[in-house]
Amino acid sequence: MTLDNLRGVVRGRVFLPGDEEFDSAARAWNLTVRQSVAAVVEIADAADAAALVRHASGAGLTIATQPTGHGASGNGDGVILVRTARLDHIEVHADERWARVGAGATWGQVQAAVGAHGLTGLAGSNPVVGVTGYTLGGGLSWFGRKFGWASDDVRAFEIVDAEGRPARVTAASDPELFWALRGGGGDYALVTALEFDLHPAPALYGGRVMWPGTATRAVFEAFSELTERAPDELSLWFHRFQFPDAPPMVALDVAYLGGAEAAKELLAGVDAIGGAVVDKRGELSVANLGDITAEPTDPSPALSRAELLTDLDDAVAKILLDDPLAPLVNLQIRHLGGALAAAAPEPGARAAVREPYLLYLLGLGLPHLAEAVAAEQRRIVGALEGHLGAGKPYTFLTPGERASAAFDASTVDRLADIKKARDPRGVFRANYPVLG
Repeated sequence: MTLDNLRGVVRGRVFLPGDEEFDSAARAWNLTVRQSVAAVVEIADAADAAALVRHASGAGLTIATQPTGHGASGNGDGVILVRTARLDHIEVHADERWARVGAGATWGQVQAAVGAHGLTGLAGSNPVVGVTGYTLGGGLSWFGRKFGWASDDVRAFEIVDAEGRPARVTAASDPELFWALRGGGGDYALVTALEFDLHPAPALYGGRVMWPGTATRAVFEAFSELTERAPDELSLWFHRFQFPDAPPMVALDVAYLGGAEAAKELLAGVDAIGGAVVDKRGELSVANLGDITAEPTDPSPALSRAELLTDLDDAVAKILLDDPLAPLVNLQIRHLGGALAAAAPEPGARAAVREPYLLYLLGLGLPHLAEAVAAEQRRIVGALEGHLGAGKPYTFLTPGERASAAFDASTVDRLADIKKARDPRGVFRANYPVLG
């Protein structure tokens, strides 16, 4: 059995090299990432997933699952790329505050469904990101400071194992695999659905405030001061922007799980800066969480790098604020802490992160800019030596990095042992594999 008879194995669509739609089907979300895959399969349902895995296992083939193409690393040469968009069912159990969603559901779809009940999942900033891949990597949410990592909310995973057998994995049924799937990446099984807890969100206030670049130091100081005393319900992101052919800008993004009156009191220092050219703060529904950052919802070329920051002292401020930003377009600092830094009652592979901030450096991945963007990212990170954490969240790894950059040594060893035990023939390959 080979790639040639894949169409006889599954009911979903199959794209092979030479097919008219193959290139678009194989495309990563980040257009700088090239995926030299052997085939693309859009599975129709969980039964299709099982049939495909049995086929791959018997034929010595490798499967990589990418629900939306986010997080692709370019580590997919020769694989069968699995798309799960048709597995987009959503069940909301509002009274018990949990949901069951298929592996193709996006956060925008889920938030629209659960927000109607005054509830929220631990969604990130972009509504078109898939719930499953995000959660398998830990999942850093706007509400993480209050409720922790998205992976710690998972009650159960519905999977297909490396032999093609369906299973429902819980802490009771398979504690080792359950631990690995909660934040350890997608290297151990093909996930077809997951069940996770929901949280009350009776009120949400948020949005972006933007100033001319001349206010950069004042906005940074307000951000630094606010994050030292922010309640867990409040999440703040600082941005420096340098868009092409535009003047420098600085911004704060706000998400507050509470009412407008309390939020405005907390953010009085932001209003005191004055001179804002954009202020989109206001009451939000959780379904419109993506409006805060208004990130692109179509594929685009980008080069990014993320690091954990231990502090925002004067030396760090000088490095991050004083030099022109170009050729980068965005320098972002996310406030972490709160529940993200606390040990979960039943932790998964995504352990607590003690560092209080995440630095994210973004540039356009266009051919004439790529080398300069990467060099500037290296320069900034090198200058920050002594102020960087040892790891980073799995979902912030970028091409060229390894899964080991997201975990401590003991976690990597444990994940590697689980991979060897559950997938000895290497049927599954994650964006960032734990082995190799």
